[in-house]
Order: sequence, then C-alpha cells, then structure tokens
Amino acid sequence: MSPASSSAPPPSWLPLFTPAELGRLARAAESEAPILILGQPGTGRSSLARWLHARSRRAGRLLVEVDAVALPASLFEAELFGYRAGAFTGAEASLDGRVARAQGGSLLLDRLESLPLPVQPKLLRLLAEGRYSPLGGREREADVRFLAIADEDLSLRVERGTFRSDLYYRLEVLTFRLPPLAERKARLAEVVASLLEDLGARLGERPPELDPAAWTWMERYGWPGNLRQLRNVLERALILQPGAPLAPPPPVDLAGERPRPLAELEEGEIRRALAYTRGHQAEAAALLGISRKSLWERRRRYGIA
Repeated sequence: MSPASSSAPPPSWLPLFTPAELGRLARAAESEAPILILGQPGTGRSSLARWLHARSRRAGRLLVEVDAVALPASLFEAELFGYRAGAFTGAEASLDGRVARAQGGSLLLDRLESLPLPVQPKLLRLLAEGRYSPLGGREREADVRFLAIADEDLSLRVERGTFRSDLYYRLEVLTFRLPPLAERKARLAEVVASLLEDLGARLGERPPELDPAAWTWMERYGWPGNLRQLRNVLERALILQPGAPLAPPPPVDLAGERPRPLAELEEGEIRRALAYTRGHQAEAAALLGISRKSLWERRRRYGIA
C-alpha cells in the first residue's frame, strides 16, 4: 500500500520526508527486518511505527507496544516474556507476556534507551534466535516482527556501556531518523496543512485556513516540542476560535520571555552537555557539534572547570 492510497488524513510526520525517503520507508515496512526509529519526543515516532506495521505483511495481526519507562524495571521481564504460576512469590496464575500476545504480528519497543540492562541479553536472544522462555516456563518459539523507538543519543549510550552494543547492532538493520521540526522549517506549510486536515476530519469539519499573520511568528519559532507542540497550538486555536481564518497566538515562551544574551545561552548549553556526559570532553563536544579544542577554549572563556 502506498502512503497516499489511504482515504484517511496523512500522518503529520509525512511532509517531513522527501518522496525518496518515503519510498525507502515503504520498502522497509514490507520487509521482516527489525526497524529502529530515532528522534526527539514529539516528532511522530509512535505514529511512524504504527504506519510501518499497517503497511507490513503482518498488518492483519496485532501490534503490541511495550514502553520501557512505563513499567518498573523489576516487573519488565515478567511483563515482556510472561511467567508461569509459582514462578515467584505472588504469581498465583500464569500470564502470557507481550511477546506471546504479539505472535504473528509486531512488537513495538518504545523508549528503548531505558530498557533494563538485565533484560537486554534475553531480548537479544529473542531477536537472534526467535526463542524465549517465560519466567518458570519452558522455552518457546516466537514469530514477531520488531519495531523500536529510541532517542537520537542511543549510540552514545552504547559507548558509555548503558546499552549493549550487540543488541544495538541487531536492531539497527533498518534505521530511520525523524528530524525535529526546526530542521525542516522549509516544509512547515505542508506540516501545518496535514495537521489541519487531520484536526478538521476529527471534528467533522473542513480543514480551516490559517491566518497569514500567524506565519510571522510560526516560521521563526523553534518548536522545541516538535509536531506534538504544533498540533496542540492548532487544536487549541481551532476549539477556542471557531471560524476561519485560524489565528493561533504564539506560545508564552515566545510572546513574553525576554531574549537572553547569546553568551549566557552558550555557557548554559556547555554546562548541560558536560553534566549529561559526566564530564566526558569528546562526547560533550560531539553533542554540541564543535571540536574538542573549541570546547576547551569555551570552557576556559567561561571559567567552567
């Protein structure tokens, strides 16, 4: 099925990709290989994963989602693989895990970067051999297709040892990055049109027109919340300002915040990068997009130890 063949409004992330990129996504959807989706929160990662499943050979079967953050680490393995009665204290009845429920369909691992380390080797075996064991139970075969969502810094987590490299390389067979909205400002009009079409369809109305004056601030705004923030801005205006043209007000952080000096912003980001990497100079420089020498010079300028 081609991206344009559905009668439903197109997903909001669709205009962020070129036709060539969409073609690669469609071919990837039809394969059985694992797919890794990277990107910032709010860029449409879950929507893309569901789109890939809907265009796969397993579209008629379940897409079972697992959020590595929503489940406590101590319960994650039992929830993922299931358990037999008596496997541990309190396990009075057997429970099929998410893998068993996804049999014949797809398993979506969300926020993969937070996957507990003890579970990672068992997930690797499932990926490599198609086999797993419920807690206290016999080994089983699994017929599932893997989709995974992670932050863009997953490779850095591999370097720091908080995510297994062998599991990472198993999952990255087909990797797609959803760009932040700030990187695709040239496609903003297409994204807004897609969102308005979807919002109008959900409300049973024709897609509203956007007041040209709104573009004055929308085109220069950074959209830190990406598509999710843009959608919220448009939906709020659609509810509170019935009738066309639609004139959403700018977010509070743009309308009322006094601009900060560039030096202050730079110093703050350098401190954040160093804190995030626990003082690792090379990793901090890579995150900031500068050389190690440039980072060292800026640290000396701002007196950052």
